[in-house]
Amino acid sequence: MWSRSRWWPATLAGQFLVLQLTVLLAVVALASIVSVQQSDADFRDTRGARLRAAAESMANIEPVRDPFLEGVVERRRASLTSYTQQVRTRVQASGVYLTDPDGVVLVSSDFGGRERRIDLDDSTVQQLRTWTGDVDDFGTPSIAAQVPIIDDEGELVGIAMVAEEYPTWGERARSVLPDLLTFAGLGLSLGVAGAFLLSRLIRRRTRGLEPAAIAALADQREALLHSIREGVVAVSDDGTVTVLSDSARELIGLEGDVEGRRVDDLDLDPAVRDLLADDAEIRDHVVVLGERVLVVNRNPVVEGGRRVASVTTLRDRTELLALQSELSARESITNTLRAQTHEFHNQLHTISGLVQLGEYDEVSRLVGTLSRRRRDISDAVTAHVEDPAVAALLIAKTSLAAERGVGLVMAHDSDLPRLDPEASTDVGTVLGNLVDNAVDASVSVGGTTVEVDVRLDGDVVHLAVADTGPGVRPEMVGEIFRRGWSTKASTAEGRGVGLALVQVVCERRGGAVTVHPGPDGSGAVFEAQLPGAEVGVQA
Repeated sequence: MWSRSRWWPATLAGQFLVLQLTVLLAVVALASIVSVQQSDADFRDTRGARLRAAAESMANIEPVRDPFLEGVVERRRASLTSYTQQVRTRVQASGVYLTDPDGVVLVSSDFGGRERRIDLDDSTVQQLRTWTGDVDDFGTPSIAAQVPIIDDEGELVGIAMVAEEYPTWGERARSVLPDLLTFAGLGLSLGVAGAFLLSRLIRRRTRGLEPAAIAALADQREALLHSIREGVVAVSDDGTVTVLSDSARELIGLEGDVEGRRVDDLDLDPAVRDLLADDAEIRDHVVVLGERVLVVNRNPVVEGGRRVASVTTLRDRTELLALQSELSARESITNTLRAQTHEFHNQLHTISGLVQLGEYDEVSRLVGTLSRRRRDISDAVTAHVEDPAVAALLIAKTSLAAERGVGLVMAHDSDLPRLDPEASTDVGTVLGNLVDNAVDASVSVGGTTVEVDVRLDGDVVHLAVADTGPGVRPEMVGEIFRRGWSTKASTAEGRGVGLALVQVVCERRGGAVTVHPGPDGSGAVFEAQLPGAEVGVQA
């Protein structure tokens, strides 16, 4: 516990114990001084009253007063000295004096001090008033009572003084030492026990860490909070924010002093507030916040079998999800081409067999049927959509939907010209996700049709995708976009990011996405608006 090179303890608990003991010793020393001073005050009050009574008695009795009135003090000095000695013995004084009005000693109990002047600096005795106080009794600090000797006409004819010297410091200490040692020992014992227990408590509460380790942890904490890319929010069991990283502050839009405040008191989006205030474990939960798609994970912190806090991490996956959506679109086209390649192989094998059999008329009819079917799909899309990227996407989606037993049809009033590249990409992202969800929803309940309506009105692209699936429950309408809702089973990549991405893309362009039941009350219709589109130039 103690350092070999210095007396100061190295541990926090040891330092606290030493400081406590130092304070206790200082208190005991102060109490000792106060006790001695109190003893002096008690001595002054008690002895002063007794000395004053003795001086008053001596100044007013005839054997003392008459010689002063008759002016025969010198002739009666022997008897007066004897009387002063009796008074000194009776009251245990150190000196008894009779003086003239100027304070010059005429009679002394110890035969000393004659012709010398007593200390009258602070006294009021010459104003004919009895006085008690501290005097210099010929080099000895003393307490004295001085009483005037007054004749019948009220004139001062002498002074009677009874003095007692103050006890030494040793005598004072001995007078208070027994009680002081008792109470000081009891106080020190209780103080040492309390300091020891408190030091043990501090050690337990700090997990045995010393000040240097605690300071290092604080520095590391600040460095981590300012450097990590992920947002980190720690919330105590009572709902108070204890840790907030810079990234989290930016992602959820908080400013000012947040740590130490309750989550309910912060200006947060309701979805984020509910996530931070909840205590359940969360894995890869998708939340849409403004133009951001956040993936949220929350882990409870348990100590001693009791939940004490929760740590929530936030990852911004907006750009990653946009890229994922584009890759999904490319994958969809690739799968379509792969399926078509497989189908073409089968068709070529069929044609080869017919040729070998010499059925040339059947070959001609089969080729015509296949060409017409491909042309019908392409014509059905390109008749309404001039933008090549969007048209290619819809042709691919039509083929994939047909393989799953769902017909993808264009609304009769759909009309989309060629768009600028940025708008074309955003329309493809939104349309691809909505069509995929619509096909999945229709297949889940045996639906057979998905209708797409896409058109340009001014600079706003209007999209509508209607499915024949189970629809969206009314209580879920306000949650499906913000909560990353999905009807599909959860996978390793997570679900619900498609609708979240649709909302992000729409809101980024100043638009919106909504959902409502189909015209006959079945299925669901997703409608999206994408403002800011410009008509592209034909290459």
